[in-house]
Amino acid sequence: MKSILLIIIVLIFSALPALESEHQIARLHYKGGGDWYNDQDTIPNIAEYFNMTLRTNFSKLQAIVSPDDSKLFDYPFVFMTGHGTVNFNNKEAGNIRTYLERGGFLYVDDDYGLNKSFQHEIQKIFPEKELVELPASHKLFHCYFDFPNGLPKIHKHDDKRPQAFGIFDESGRLLILYTYESNISDGWSNVHDDPENIKEQALQFGANLFYYIMTN
Repeated sequence: MKSILLIIIVLIFSALPALESEHQIARLHYKGGGDWYNDQDTIPNIAEYFNMTLRTNFSKLQAIVSPDDSKLFDYPFVFMTGHGTVNFNNKEAGNIRTYLERGGFLYVDDDYGLNKSFQHEIQKIFPEKELVELPASHKLFHCYFDFPNGLPKIHKHDDKRPQAFGIFDESGRLLILYTYESNISDGWSNVHDDPENIKEQALQFGANLFYYIMTN
């Protein structure tokens, strides 16, 4: 079954128009003071891992997109991280909501310090929804690589347990994944000199995330 789904993913990407933006992962350039730009090798590294593991054809050049930009809709996978604060105005919040409701996906990784403001700002996008913690039994943790204990712990931070939260639409489709006290994306970077087994866990979880999105 897994091999069949991989073929489907390959066919989906092969059918995309030959535009670079169709084959890039985008990083969200948000306002508020947070370092949205940190660890510049994060997306190139995870794109390379996707291509190797899931046989996608992502460019290793990241795209940069603002929350209120119409180009947001060009990217199926948008990544957001940072240590500081984030702020969305009404136009930005509305544009992100429309993007997500039309099939887009946002992955937000707290890089230690983003949590308080993100929890507040997400209410501007979906005031009627709540972030729901994903249990270790959730399919996300078992769809390609197996994570029996759920979200892996990549960095210590406050030494709390790692948590993954989602916002879903009425059909059950995952619109936003938010990871806290784990810092998955730091494990995608070479900046932090993590042990190879820790980096591999982070990369494998990234593969699970994209595989889950594409097959659900």
